[in-house]
Parts: sequence; structure tokens; C-alpha cells
Amino acid sequence: MVLSEDEIINAVCLHTAQRKQVRPTDVQVELAWDEDTGFTAEIWVNGRSQYLIEANLIEAILLYLHEHYQIRAYRDEVTLDLEDEIIAVVRQ
Repeated sequence: MVLSEDEIINAVCLHTAQRKQVRPTDVQVELAWDEDTGFTAEIWVNGRSQYLIEANLIEAILLYLHEHYQIRAYRDEVTLDLEDEIIAVVRQ
């Protein structure tokens, strides 16, 4: 299974909204890839920004998979990759 960049952003929005007790629409996400830091995201909630590392992104994706696709995946089954956009590849 492959999740698009939009689905990864949705996963981060939903996960952050649950943790911060805000609406998912109150969360803004910008995904990035850098040779030194790998996959990251900058999120904005209520005027404050926070950086997420790859492990945080995968945690959000795992929750998203469980809640929206009823898929129980493990951390080592999810890989982030860069093609035309950032994608998540889920091996089952």
C-alpha cells in the first residue's frame, strides 16, 4: 500500500489535533526532505510551530492506517520515500 503526500499530511493533522486537542483544520503541515536530516515536517498550531522527525511522522501514519483503513502495521513496515512527492510505503 502506498500513501500519498496528501494522506501523510492528513495523518499528521489528525494525530496532532488529537494530541493538542484542536480541530484537524487548525493544524498546518509542511513536509520536507533534506540530505542531512531526512524526512521532517514543520507543523503550526495556534500560531506556534514545531518540528517533527521521521519517527513522529511514522507514528502518525500508523495511527492513520489503523483508524482509516483498519490496518495494524508496525513501525518497520512503513517506509518514507521521495518520488515526485513524499510517499509512505506500507508493507504487509
